[in-house]
Order: sequence, then structure tokens, then C-alpha cells
Amino acid sequence: MPGSSQPWGGTTPATVVAPRTDESIRGGVIVLQDARGITPYLVSVCARLADAGWLTVAPHLYHRDGITEVDPAGSWSSAPQQMGTLTAAGITTDVDAGLAHLADAGFGPERTAVIGFCMGGTATLFTATRHAVGAAVSFYGGGVNTPYWDGVPPLVELAPALRAPWLGLYGEEDVLISVDEIIALRAAAGTAAAPTELISYPGAGHAFHSDDRAEIHRPAAAEDAWNRTLAWLRTHVASA
Repeated sequence: MPGSSQPWGGTTPATVVAPRTDESIRGGVIVLQDARGITPYLVSVCARLADAGWLTVAPHLYHRDGITEVDPAGSWSSAPQQMGTLTAAGITTDVDAGLAHLADAGFGPERTAVIGFCMGGTATLFTATRHAVGAAVSFYGGGVNTPYWDGVPPLVELAPALRAPWLGLYGEEDVLISVDEIIALRAAAGTAAAPTELISYPGAGHAFHSDDRAEIHRPAAAEDAWNRTLAWLRTHVASA
């Protein structure tokens, strides 16, 4: 099912991908982009979730700069600078607009999940401390010891306040997130009242799930992480 870009409330454009029929919808999922933006890869993730029965909403976090994604020619090299333009207030506004859209579609917090990649994984954990959604999944979310944005504390400080079941998926060869940080985040999340689990993959680096980049994609880790993600949603997001 192709994605469609549409605004709600006049504030946040988003890509929305729905299952083929309303009868097959399990619940709603907010999908938060990696630092490149709303790329074909991210839309494919939304489509995979829709195929599994989830109504997906991917807010366009770079819309305040008038772009959907960074220049594909520059891709990762220009992404960190663009990522730095985000603010805690903007992220909160855009994610909450997506959650409101899902609520209007009939999916309250208990039937909603948040999944994010790279900086989106960071924003996912942040969101799961603000909302008691059904589930949250962070793929290699950074800012573990040092924050990315003012107003979003380091993840090791946020994790004990998790209000939603949280799954972290990390690569042990991530040049941006050290193994020591992974260990510290696992321990911090383990003190939360909500269920948490952090899986780390030997031989996998940052963005190991990104199948649009053969040099970093790690198929075995990506497949296992995706299967765990779907199982986490099935386990923790309430059905109708």
C-alpha cells in the first residue's frame, strides 16, 4: 500500500500507510524517521507494518525546514547537521499530532505503538516516558550518555521513567553508540516499572536494519530484530 502525505491540524505533514482493509487493523503505530528523513526505506518500513495489520503514521520531522528528507546525494553525510535543527518542542508537537490522529481513527494509547530508527529511536524512548502507549521499539537510538537535543535528557536518564513496554535493538559494532553505553542503557531501562528488553547484535553496526544500504545492512540481525519488533507489538499492544 503506497504512503500518502497528508496534514492534520494544519501543523504536521505525515506519511500514512494503512492495511488493505479496516477489518485487518490491529492498532496504530507512529514510525519515527532516521536522520535522513522520510526516505523510500522508511516508507517501506511503514508498508511492512501495514502488511502486518498496523495503521502507520510517520510524521515529517523536518517539515519546519521545508524538506521531507535530506538530499539523497549527500545522505548520511548531511544528516547530522539537519538532525541538529530539531528541538524537543518540535518533536513533541509532531509525535503528539500523530498520536492524536491515531486516536481520532479509534486507536487510543493502549492500541498504539511507537517505533523509531536512529534519532527516531531516541525520540521513541522519549515519547514512551511521556505517554503510556501500548509498546515502544527503538532501533539504535543514540544520545545515550550525551543528549542530542536540549530538552531531551540522555537516554540513561530517561529510561527509568519509561511508561510503556520498551524494546531496544542495537548493534555491538555501532561507531556512534558504544557497547558500554548499550550496557548502561540496558541497566537503566531495567529499573523502569514497565517491561523492557534490550537486544544487542554482534557484528552489526549503526543502521543495520537499513536494507537500502548494502554496506551497513546486516540481514540476519535485521530479520531477527524485525521479528522481535512484531512479536513485541503483538504481546503488548491491546487488541480490539
